[in-house]
Amino acid sequence: MVIQTEGLTFNFGNQTVVKSLSLQVPEGSIYGFLGPNGAGKTTTIKLLLNLLQSHEGSIKIFGLDFRAHRKEILSQVGSLIEQPAIYAHLTGKENLLNRAILLQVSPKRVDEMLELVQLTTAAGKKAGKYSLGMKQRLGIALALLSDPKLLILDEPTNGLDPNGIIEIRQLLKKLVAEHNKTVFISSHLLAEIERMATHVGIINNGELLFQGDVKDLEAISQPLVYIETSNIVDAANLLTKNSYTVADINEDAISVIYQSKEKTGEINALLNQHGYTVYSIHKVQKDLEKLFLDITQTAAK
Repeated sequence: MVIQTEGLTFNFGNQTVVKSLSLQVPEGSIYGFLGPNGAGKTTTIKLLLNLLQSHEGSIKIFGLDFRAHRKEILSQVGSLIEQPAIYAHLTGKENLLNRAILLQVSPKRVDEMLELVQLTTAAGKKAGKYSLGMKQRLGIALALLSDPKLLILDEPTNGLDPNGIIEIRQLLKKLVAEHNKTVFISSHLLAEIERMATHVGIINNGELLFQGDVKDLEAISQPLVYIETSNIVDAANLLTKNSYTVADINEDAISVIYQSKEKTGEINALLNQHGYTVYSIHKVQKDLEKLFLDITQTAAK
């Protein structure tokens, strides 16, 4: 395990914001730390980076106790918390060169990082003129300058447009697959974490509700096919007879467990063949609130 915590607890005054948290982050994984705003994600990250001192529990990173090996551990960790620390009046390359001097890293590393995050063509542009996505990529380049084994990112896709989100997702996958990094990334976006993560931890009100392989999460957060059609009840009976699992039915629509896009097409064809008009049919992802309910219900059984 690259990150391992036991009973990690932190209080702000009388309020416990991280409650006995036990994380298990495997080497070579993209670990999605998922939860709504205010769940305790950023506080946990600050504890992992020694920016806050835990009140109870232990932290091990790279198998080493954090208290005894703080400097050794932090020298192998890169991080980006909230907004990247960028000098707006300097170019992208100048920002990296400035950090390289502080870290005593070879200037050659700067050009390598610019290429890695696809900012080579914008290297001479003032960082203040960068788009939000470009700033986030520059922030990740700054975090990677010292060639850390572990990259910790706090909501790196927050506020990005779809293209920016895709760019960050592809970059993180590349870092793990081609550069042997482990990535710990927090987010409040369930669908985004499911697209990039190999492992997931879900936190709410400071407590870890779920932790495991992303495939285990998919079994709980099974997406649905939402179907608006004529004669809802008879259409639902037809789907059930043809081995489709109806998850919900109301006066407006039927929700069926999603299997694949091919199966969704077959559902549409089946309803049309039997004379039902399909007004709309599409895949729907569960939101965090529904997922929390499902996890709680699963744990109670």
